[in-house]
Amino acid sequence: MSTCQLEPCIELPLSEEKLKESVDKAKDWVLMHGISMRSKKNFNKDKVQLLPVTLLPSSFPEKSFLTVKNVQTILNELIHKVAHDKEFLTSSLKSTIQADPFTAKLFHIYETVYEKGFNQSISLGLLRSDYLLHDNDCKIKQVEINTVATSFAALATVTTEYHKYMLAELGYRKKACKQNIDYCYIYKIPENNALIGFCKGLIFAWELYNNSEAVILFIVEDVTYNISDQRFHEFQIRQLCNKIKIIRKSLTSLVSEGVKLGPNKELIVSNLVVAVVYYRSGYELEAYPTEKEWDMRLLIECSRAIKCPSVQYHLAGTKKVQQSLAQPSVLKKFLKDDAFVAKVQEIFTGLYTLDFNDDGEKAVEMGINEPYKFVLKPQREGGGNNIYNESIRTWLSSMKESQERTAWILMDRIYPPLQKNYIIRAAEESPLEEDINLSDVITELGIYGVIVGDSNDIMLNNQVGHILRTKLSSEDEGGIVAGIGALDSPYLIS
Repeated sequence: MSTCQLEPCIELPLSEEKLKESVDKAKDWVLMHGISMRSKKNFNKDKVQLLPVTLLPSSFPEKSFLTVKNVQTILNELIHKVAHDKEFLTSSLKSTIQADPFTAKLFHIYETVYEKGFNQSISLGLLRSDYLLHDNDCKIKQVEINTVATSFAALATVTTEYHKYMLAELGYRKKACKQNIDYCYIYKIPENNALIGFCKGLIFAWELYNNSEAVILFIVEDVTYNISDQRFHEFQIRQLCNKIKIIRKSLTSLVSEGVKLGPNKELIVSNLVVAVVYYRSGYELEAYPTEKEWDMRLLIECSRAIKCPSVQYHLAGTKKVQQSLAQPSVLKKFLKDDAFVAKVQEIFTGLYTLDFNDDGEKAVEMGINEPYKFVLKPQREGGGNNIYNESIRTWLSSMKESQERTAWILMDRIYPPLQKNYIIRAAEESPLEEDINLSDVITELGIYGVIVGDSNDIMLNNQVGHILRTKLSSEDEGGIVAGIGALDSPYLIS
């Protein structure tokens, strides 16, 4: 655990009276502006509860923020090029697909479509690269990059406005600085256009399809808890381009509806031609309860619809590919500009293969001997899947001679600096307010990117916004929907 401490953005703690007043305002603001989800404990389609949020924005070094913000378009390009290199994907995932059934299923779809020939050469990537500050010098290091069902672009945008409101309500709007010039606290919270950026990416892909009657299909869970984040995308698309109709279906419901391909390989759902398929589900095994859902995923990949992500983009975001990219010689294969290679290398941390070779054997021994220095990561998205601390020794010892180990990678553990904040959660069970305590927290920054292109050209490549997620320093995992992490905003400091 890092002993480095960042100072909070305002003087803390708040008085008991000010804290209660602020929490009441915060909860009402959050609920009335849609920072909410359906309860997993007491599910009701007609009810939502507030998502966990921090009362205040968390301090974050401006230099580190700008570093990763400015590298995002390079990462977009990197993922795009990786996704279009079959030889690299195949060699990177060769051992993983023998040990991990989920990745094997995705790879089988990829090979099938590749052999038949892609009926749609264009892919849309709505990406998020996640980072932690590391140790006393606060260097920023990448945790992972997400290429499928990248979430919270909408709610991160709203959270930015929420924290501006809270600082102003607490009286921290202006303060005289040394030069005796008005200094506005809320201006230290950077603008965030993640929602509009993602929606413009979806609209751009829809326009490329060139059929004004075609729809955008959101593929969602059978039961959707994170409803507000998803719906805000729909509402924003309608606002930006009211000609676009959006439909929502789960993979299971598509199976029962008789989806088909038209004469020109159009994807036809409910008698509507689909221009863009946007996956907000499909990244977990639970989305595929039978082989029929996998068959549906293959059918969609064989269609002319533009996929977000296409199966090759999905594979490009796996942990094993990320580990392969950490090698400098590999980066130079995809990024011809040495300055770009250096910028990406600067944000990478140590990533180690667990294959049955010399490097894999060395990594297994490192993990067993010094488990607190590493994180053990599978090929899964959605949070809650990593292994930490003494459990790493147990897992690696049990998998040492098993093919199963090749489905995992080992990553240097990042120990971010602590700071103080209040985390506000929904009080589900009791009408009484839960105690809101000033706690040690750590933050994880995500930078959103949009890329559209085919194997020959990149047609759109933008960095579009950010998210900060915060959790108690005692927690290893930090899922927001799981109730562990909280939505936050960066407050930029020198």
